[in-house]
Order: sequence, then C-alpha cells, then structure tokens
Amino acid sequence: MTQLIDTMPLEPPVGHGEAVVLVLPSNVDEARRLLDKLEAELRAREVPDRDIFSIVMALEEALINAMKHGNQLDPNKSVHVSYWVGDTSFVVHIRDEGPGFDPEDVPDPTDVENMERPCGRGLMMMRHYMNEVCYNETGNIVFMQRRFRPA
Repeated sequence: MTQLIDTMPLEPPVGHGEAVVLVLPSNVDEARRLLDKLEAELRAREVPDRDIFSIVMALEEALINAMKHGNQLDPNKSVHVSYWVGDTSFVVHIRDEGPGFDPEDVPDPTDVENMERPCGRGLMMMRHYMNEVCYNETGNIVFMQRRFRPA
C-alpha cells in the first residue's frame, strides 16, 4: 500500500537546516547537475558512502520519472525540488507539472510476466534505497527520506 501525503511542507523537518528549493526545466542534464551538486554536499557533510549512493540512485530515478513521465520532457514544464540535509537524514520533495499517476497501478517488475518489461523498476529502486517513499493523492508529488548515522 502506498502512503499518501497532502502537500509539500514549506519548512524543513525538525533537526534539518535550510531547505534548498529549486525549479528545474524538464531536461535530464539539469537533473545530472543537481545530482552532482548534492553528492558533493553530502560528501562535505561526511554522510556515509552507502547512504550517498542510495540517495543519489533514488533521487535520479525520481527526477527522471518526473521529467520524462510526469512532464513528458515538455520544455515549458518544470520540476520543483525541495530538499534538506540533516545530521541523520536526507529529505526531498519532488513535484512535476504532469497529470500524476497511481503508484499502485504500476506493474510489479519482479512478477514473472513483467520480468522483461522496463516499467516499475525505478519505483522499486526508490523504495529500496530510501526509508520512506510517499506520494500525494494526484501522484505528481513524491516525498522521500533516507536516514543515516551521523559521521
């Protein structure tokens, strides 16, 4: 069962610093730039390598999904990203300008009949690498959190 959220909070969760708020064009090169910047930020904060890998993998999937599936790579649509890095966790909200989707309707990529189909693998990776993955009712906002041990 997918947990639903109502809206994207405007304030960082307790124990987190300032929020980084970005509006990205629906361009995968922009996603790569954000991922590189975030990885450098996480390394500077001495987040463990395993957690950095998990955060970057999940965030890459979420950003690409928002740009490709949500916004259909429409250059007139944007992806709105808010993230916070705390001492023990990373939190991100991503909103696309597409019509949304129902995550429960995405086929399970581990089912035998779906093994050769590409759909659903990104969502499965996001759920694997993050401690929490939730969507709003429309399906155009995803919230993800990864907890880690402080350096």
